[in-house]
Amino acid sequence: MIKPTVHLNGTSRETLTAEYETALHAVQAALAAVRAITVNARDYYVQGPHAFETADLEHFARLQRLEATEAELTEILIHLIDGAPLREGVR
Repeated sequence: MIKPTVHLNGTSRETLTAEYETALHAVQAALAAVRAITVNARDYYVQGPHAFETADLEHFARLQRLEATEAELTEILIHLIDGAPLREGVR
C-alpha cells in the first residue's frame, strides 16, 4: 500500500490525519450497522435449499471488505501520526 508523504507542497499532516480519521469513523459505523443486520434462515428458505447459506456467505464477505478497509485506514493513520518520514519543508 502506498501511503501519503507529508511535505511542503502537499496536504498538511493535520488535514490528512483529520480526513483519514473521519473516513475511519465512518467505516467503523458502517461495520457496526452491517454487523447488526439479521441474517436469518427464515428469510431465505422460500428461495431454495441453498439460499440462506449463500446469503450468509455474502454477508460475511461484506463484513470482511469493511474490516479490510478499516485495517488499511488504521495503517495509514498510524503512518501519519507515528511513522511518516520527514521531508524537507514538512509541516
